[in-house]
Amino acid sequence: MKPYYSDDSVIIYNGNCQEVIPQLDQKFSATITSPPYNMRMRVTDNEYIKRKEINDHFSKKYTNFGDDLELVDYYNLHTDIINKCLLISDTCFWNIQLVTGSKEAWFNMIGKYSTYLKDIIVWDKGSGQPAMNGSVLNRSYELILILEGKEIKGRQFAHSTFERGTMPDVWRIGKQTTHTEGHAASMPIDLPIKIIDNWSKPNDWILDPFGGTGTTARAAKDLGRKCVMVELSEVYCEIAASRMKQEVFSF
Repeated sequence: MKPYYSDDSVIIYNGNCQEVIPQLDQKFSATITSPPYNMRMRVTDNEYIKRKEINDHFSKKYTNFGDDLELVDYYNLHTDIINKCLLISDTCFWNIQLVTGSKEAWFNMIGKYSTYLKDIIVWDKGSGQPAMNGSVLNRSYELILILEGKEIKGRQFAHSTFERGTMPDVWRIGKQTTHTEGHAASMPIDLPIKIIDNWSKPNDWILDPFGGTGTTARAAKDLGRKCVMVELSEVYCEIAASRMKQEVFSF
């Protein structure tokens, strides 16, 4: 399996993470990812349908991905990838947003993984984009599901590095205000920085199966970790590769 890009700290694979992950031979301290939210599904006459807008509707976050899977397909996709990541990662951080096209699937998944789900972080973005329809709440927060691969009862993490009483469960981090052309859903780098800094150690491996334009990989490199990211879009892989070539930022 040939990388799209690699250096001493980061390996980028351009491909489907369902196919790439089983071929990885690293053990990862953490998987950190923010997959597409399925924003392009809507409800009409009590039925889920795909949105028809083809112009610059704010639900369209990607130029090369529909983001409109049927709910059963969305559920099956994420359970398959989560299962794969739990096999090779100590801890998995799954950043999700409860939108019309994902709400039922994620509630079902939270139940499915209840014995692996250690806790949930609320990412308070400070403000939310206005809802698409009336009688719908504006969404000003997202959730980070934290799962561990072993079914150990309780909420205590097996592989964290933070001290007792120092880690809140609400993170107030402003949403990303500038985005790469064609990718309007990138997360702020402060999110993966905080996770990496508190759930891994220098030289540990980090995995991002929905790598996007390389935010997790960039954070890992700056913090002295190693990272494998997988991304379906070659355009995003090229942007991520360019970011990896920038000077390392020392904290």
